[in-house]
Parts: sequence; structure tokens; C-alpha cells
Amino acid sequence: MGYRIAVAGATGNVGREVLSILAERRFPADEVIALASSHSIGVEVGYGEDQTLKVRELAAFDFDGIDIVLSSPGAKVSAEHSPRAAKAGAVVIDNTSHFRMHPDVPLVVPEVNPDAVAGYRKRGIIANPNCSTIQLVTALKPLHDLSPIKRVVVATYQSTSGGGKAPMDELFNQTRGIFTNQPVQKFQENFTKQIAFNVIPHIDVFMDDGSTKEEWKIVAETRKILDPDIALTATCVRVPVFIGHAEAVNVEFDGPVSEDAARKGKDHGLRQIEIFVRGPGPGREAAMEKKRAASLCFCSLSISSVGVPCLVSDLIFWSRPERLASQTSISIFRAFTCGYRALRCSSS
Repeated sequence: MGYRIAVAGATGNVGREVLSILAERRFPADEVIALASSHSIGVEVGYGEDQTLKVRELAAFDFDGIDIVLSSPGAKVSAEHSPRAAKAGAVVIDNTSHFRMHPDVPLVVPEVNPDAVAGYRKRGIIANPNCSTIQLVTALKPLHDLSPIKRVVVATYQSTSGGGKAPMDELFNQTRGIFTNQPVQKFQENFTKQIAFNVIPHIDVFMDDGSTKEEWKIVAETRKILDPDIALTATCVRVPVFIGHAEAVNVEFDGPVSEDAARKGKDHGLRQIEIFVRGPGPGREAAMEKKRAASLCFCSLSISSVGVPCLVSDLIFWSRPERLASQTSISIFRAFTCGYRALRCSSS
């Protein structure tokens, strides 16, 4: 006997990806229901290669008898309807920002803190972290297990998909407009600056201390998920690509960590490769260094071990690590991570 599943926000980027993954992985569902706003009633969304679902109205839907709700309609909408679904007896996995920092709602990344799921019984809701937080804590967890992490400095390179379909369209239209001599301002609605051929260190609203809310999310969520004692600084930047987030990470440990120990650390879903290899030794040809540099530098378009680009994989890729300092008491490393936002991540 399978589950009855409702997908709230089914017409959005994340909702469509959720439906695709449910079908691809043959999740044991007897019924899958697509929910969205009244504007989308009757719209057909894909479910697997040859099935479509007709969208129903979220506001009018009765959740009685639904087992699982996968919710990504946006924070304000989820604030209203996720508690309603939980009250009807469904387990709600909420992909928006609304419930993440609620003390009685667990904030869960399965590879990092799976035991926290048990806390869902308080309100019937499990929260999903911000997309960049997921990528960061998944990479940090096996290292934190080796030696407690004392401090993290991270700079993110976040694709326009983090804001949904409209920002992606804005990037496309601005880029095309530049090549067809159209004013960029004609297509500027979602970003405070031109996004085409530009980088913008501004994601979400600015807060009183000068940081952005996106940066605050990474700091607060990482502490809730991984360790409240980690000192963390984040700089979040929107970059002119459609999908795939990346992060440059500097990690300081409370104790010594060898390169070999870090490389052999327990795998928590992190794609671990031979990343701690140093430069070529005496007698090696320069070609070997060139090959090493190319093969050990992951980016969103890199080809993963299973023969597909990183940006369509659900793994987190970790490359370019380097030990910056090592004393008897501490170790400091830096590295670069990338991942496909929609497969692992959230809606605002």
C-alpha cells in the first residue's frame, strides 16, 4: 500500500522538480496531487516521462487522508497552509523559509542530522534549509566529525534559479537584449542591479547590521543543524548563470586535521575524489600538473563520475582543497563546492 502525497507549489521550479524526482525514483505513492494557486487550476504538470497531473487549488484543498505534503509555494503561502495540512494528519516537509528557525520545528538535512526528524511530532512539520546552507553543511559534516569546526568563512556564487523562474527569465532577456541593442532596464524587475554579465552581492533584503538576510540564513541555519558554537561569516553573491550554486569555503578546526584524514573522512553524500593531491614532484612532466588541475576542479558543468554534468546530479561536489595552516593545535583548510540547487534545495 502506497502513500497519498500532495505537492504544494507544483507549478514552480522546485515543485516541478519534486514531481520529477518522485516519478524517477518510483516513490511508493498510490496518488500524487498537484496543488497551486487559483490561477493555475487545471494546468497540467509533468509526472514522470508520460504522465501529467491537473493542478488543483491549494487554498480549497482538503488534506484529510493525505500522508505526506511536500510544500514549496513560498513562505507566506506555506505559513497558512502547512499548519492546516499538519492539523489534518499529514507529515509536512516544508521547503520554504517560514518554519526553519522555529524552535519546535526540526531543520533537517538527511546526510547531516537525520535524527532530528523525530522532532516533527511537535507540529507535524519538517523544515528544509536554504539551498546554500544544504550545500555547505553537507560538505562540512564529515570534517566536523574529524575535529570540531571552530570557524567558517564562506562566499557563495548563487545562480538565478535561487529566485525562481522570473529571475531566470530576466537573465535570459537581459542577455539577449544586450546582443540586440535593447535597453537592459526594460528587463530589470527582480534584481536591484543588471544581472547579465554582472555579479550582485545582494540576495534578499539588507538587515540592520549590513548583512543580507540570505547571509543571515546561512549563519543561523548552519548553527541550528550542525553546531551552535561555530563562528561563521557568509557573503552571498548572485551570479549570471541559470542553475547550479557554488561556494568558496575556508574552515578552521579546533584541533589538528591531516590531509589524509580529511580525504578519508566518512562520506555523508559528499562526492569525495582524490582532492588532496599536491603538485607534481621532481621528474614529473608539466602535462601531469595540467591534467591534475583540470580533473580536480569541479564546476557546475563538470562531468561527474556517473557520466552526467554536476548540475543534474543530486550530489555535492568538493574540490580544490588546500591546507592553509597547520599547527599542533589547529588546522585551516579552504575548498570549493558546487551542486545543483533544484535537486537539493528550497523555495523562498
